Amino acid sequence: MASAGSDLGIENTNIKTATGVTLDEQQKTLVGSILDLFAGRPSLKKLALWDDDGVFEDPITIATGRKQFEPQWYGLQAAFSEIERLHHEVVSAGNPIGMDLKTRYVTKGINKEQTIASRINIFYDKDTGKITKVQDKWDGELPDSTFKNAMRNLNSVSVPKIVSVPKNDEEDAKRGNQ
Repeated sequence: MASAGSDLGIENTNIKTATGVTLDEQQKTLVGSILDLFAGRPSLKKLALWDDDGVFEDPITIATGRKQFEPQWYGLQAAFSEIERLHHEVVSAGNPIGMDLKTRYVTKGINKEQTIASRINIFYDKDTGKITKVQDKWDGELPDSTFKNAMRNLNSVSVPKIVSVPKNDEEDAKRGNQ
């Protein structure tokens, strides 16, 4: 089972849900941790909620396994000077948990602003409480072509070579992560 959100330093504890959608404590912890990750607030404790073989996929990457998905989350801090969540709402409490998310990003160095509206699907193992897969579908979709999938796979291999992940909680704290 996932630990209580406060033990993990989860900042997003005010989870908005659609009418009729109720999350249990485990689901609230998972959703809160995912909201933190999308806000550029990763930590080793939050990423410990993921299965070692977990998958993160969005239109620009398919990251499989801890060595690929962890750098994707730490990379947000490196790539963006501002990350602002404009809206979130959990629309399904099943497995996957479905959430609508709208986020504004400002790219470091060039100050380019981009707003992305996503449908987030959070798959998890009910027995272990671990996240097994997160899909970030921009405008509700993921690419479905051989070329685009090849580029997504390339991204999942190249980002870990550029973005380092803290080795322990002390190093994580020095970076300002909880």
